[in-house]
Amino acid sequence: MMEQACTTILVGKKATIDGSTMIARNDDTFLPLTPQRFEMQQAYSGKKEIWKSNKNGFQAPLPENGYKTTMTPNADVDKCGVFGESSINEKNVAMSATESVYGNEHALAYDPWVKDGLAEDSLQNMVAPYINSAKEGVEYLGRLIKKYGSPEGNGVLFSDRDDVWYMEIVTGHHWAATRIPDDSYAIAANQVAQDFIDFDDPKNYMWSDGLQEFVEEHHLNPHPETFNFRKIFGTDNEKDRHYNTPRVWYGQRCFTPDVLQDPQSSDLPFICKANRLLSVEDLEYVLASHYNETKYDPLGHGSDEDKLKFRPISLNRTQNSHVLQIRNDVPEEVSALMWICFGIPSFTPYVPFFTNAEDTDDSYSQTPLEYDINSAYWMYRTLSMLAESHYSKFVQECRDYLTQAREQQHRLVEETIQDARNYSGAELTAFLTKRNHEMVADMKARTMSQIGNFITEGLTLSKLTFNMDINL
Repeated sequence: MMEQACTTILVGKKATIDGSTMIARNDDTFLPLTPQRFEMQQAYSGKKEIWKSNKNGFQAPLPENGYKTTMTPNADVDKCGVFGESSINEKNVAMSATESVYGNEHALAYDPWVKDGLAEDSLQNMVAPYINSAKEGVEYLGRLIKKYGSPEGNGVLFSDRDDVWYMEIVTGHHWAATRIPDDSYAIAANQVAQDFIDFDDPKNYMWSDGLQEFVEEHHLNPHPETFNFRKIFGTDNEKDRHYNTPRVWYGQRCFTPDVLQDPQSSDLPFICKANRLLSVEDLEYVLASHYNETKYDPLGHGSDEDKLKFRPISLNRTQNSHVLQIRNDVPEEVSALMWICFGIPSFTPYVPFFTNAEDTDDSYSQTPLEYDINSAYWMYRTLSMLAESHYSKFVQECRDYLTQAREQQHRLVEETIQDARNYSGAELTAFLTKRNHEMVADMKARTMSQIGNFITEGLTLSKLTFNMDINL
């Protein structure tokens, strides 16, 4: 299977500046280039189809009826698998999957992975088009894991206008899920993140059948006075302390800076409260970060040892970063937004899309496998490479470009919501589709201009120069 090394953020509706729920994630592969697409899977009814994975042989019948759903799959399905990654369906239920987590050998000894079970390459397509709420998403996926098993550990995010849930699959058939409190946030990074599961509170926690009995029977709980899911099923090793926990530490440092913590701590909290109300930009900042303003920044001024000590959040192999936002301050028809970044998040913008649309722009949906700057994926990868190539020279110019892009995005989103009052039904969907295409065109014009600036300025920075005589 293609392992995914990602970073996840979840935020409840009373913890955000506009009352929206938000789930967000960086999709990091192990290759710098794994082209992805942004597509609209249309609703269907009365269809009989068997889903078949070309990665591990998993097969299962799909429901005969499915909702219209956005997806961000790989462009090269034959080589890389589907991996739908992120979505919002027509019921305004958001889902993001492939946050790889790792169960420990003690638990897996008694409930091992199922080789041909439901894996991350199939998760989105097997669940997202068929759920009516975030909680139903957990329940639905839980039933699939019980029936088919899982070949790997996964963290899965669900949200709707009211609820945000985080689910972790940690053995072949066992999992648990936590509802993020409305006034709180949570961050996860390739390590079992949930801590205390309250079995007396089924409104805010869910779990696989027989979870408690499984743990008790096989003597898996090192702290029997409580049920700490992370301590029972997770890992706690040197790799975690260099690869995983520092990312959680940095995100919590950004949102709750007054709480001092060790970046290598094994006991960072799961549920946290920020020192302010969080915006889309706050989540984007963390997902785009590389330990900014600390000695651990690989683009900063620390020692070589410090700069290489921890794995950053934003990477050159981040293929797709997204914030899935369900707003509560606008009509339902315009409340679901996918903010998508197809470049390296440190250098490229998150472009907002209303998901109540007919399709996605060709520059997003038709990603070629070979370089083509007319493709959004390749255009933003180009900008990323240029920005990083002369980072010290281009950092302020790149920052200005991103700031201006965000200003224009918010302006266009607000204008669209206001203008949408004049439409309903199919006309509204067509209107939002048109506005999405206009947003893409605006961001493309800005980005191509910035690429031109970087190339022009970069030509003056060549080391193959020598000034002695203007005539030579």
